[in-house]
Amino acid sequence: CPPAGDSYGVLPRPCRALVLLNPQSGSGRALDDFQAVVQPMLAEADIATTVFVTERPHHAHEKVRDEDLSQWDTLVVMSGDGLLFEVVNGLMERPDWKEAMKKPLCILPGGSGNALAASINYYAGYDHVAKKKLLTNCTFILCKGLHTQMDLVSLSTASGKRFFSFLGFGWGFISDVDIDSEKYRWLGSARFTLGTLQCLAKLRVYQGRLSYLPLTPEQGTPPAPCDPHAPITNGLIPQPAGTEAPGSLPPDSLLVPLGQPVPAHWTVVPEEEFVLVYAIYQSHLGTNLLMAPAARLHDGCIHLFYMKAGISRVTLLKLFLAMSRGTHLDLNCPHLCYIPVRAFRLEPRVAAGIMTVDGEALACEPVQG
Repeated sequence: CPPAGDSYGVLPRPCRALVLLNPQSGSGRALDDFQAVVQPMLAEADIATTVFVTERPHHAHEKVRDEDLSQWDTLVVMSGDGLLFEVVNGLMERPDWKEAMKKPLCILPGGSGNALAASINYYAGYDHVAKKKLLTNCTFILCKGLHTQMDLVSLSTASGKRFFSFLGFGWGFISDVDIDSEKYRWLGSARFTLGTLQCLAKLRVYQGRLSYLPLTPEQGTPPAPCDPHAPITNGLIPQPAGTEAPGSLPPDSLLVPLGQPVPAHWTVVPEEEFVLVYAIYQSHLGTNLLMAPAARLHDGCIHLFYMKAGISRVTLLKLFLAMSRGTHLDLNCPHLCYIPVRAFRLEPRVAAGIMTVDGEALACEPVQG
């Protein structure tokens, strides 16, 4: 079922924007950069801003969950990906989440990872840039005012938590690098290079079972019934109106409860020892990591990568260097597998290693999306 052709909306002129800004994100320059780079461009484009500076974790989450949003035409997040994760999940906790989620969101890179900003820069057809140039490009996109749809992935865990994720879910090497390098935030994006070298030195293997529902049916499996008119979002098929209680969250129609075995038409990966598992739904994992070159904002697809145990440190480093150009799959490494999927499940054998959702740490437990 191909996604419907992208349609674009346009922000009104003049436009009112609520800017949620984390002054601690990245190397701590977000507020300075906003005043020096962003504000003059927005003023010229007739975009009036209300700036909300976050003072603690979950501050933005509470703000968008409880606030009357009708006074703004768009919500702008100036931070890393973590603040947008807060905003998306705050919006999804509102009783009027269906309406709230129609409010255009904008990301302006102010963190160290900036994966979504780098992805949008890539989708817009701009050259690969970083730092101030990436910020200028993203601000320019906001000034133009075009907005379109973005897939979200519904993630649920064995302990009963549910998250809505816009970037990716990870376990193993990449998540270790992300969280272990937090102590080097002051280095900006260089923290990930240092973190990668440190995690390579103590390369770990994780045991668990990975299963997925392929995007296209594999040989010998019955195709899932498909309504060509149903809009497909990642792992969520909107139910016909009137089938759910008002305000209730969208049902996970592709998933069975975590305690039950996966359906027969799913694929279970035969290997159970991994260096990493990463389900990404945008092109970029960071400013300099083009992990899923085929990804688009609204492709109804989860791009699932996993790396089997037995890979050498040298090969792993080569793959990461190639990922800066998006050519890692051209190396045809037998340990690295990539499959476009509509849903996945990961069941760690023991609670070992860090799991991340949109770069935020999670307790290690069975999870599906």
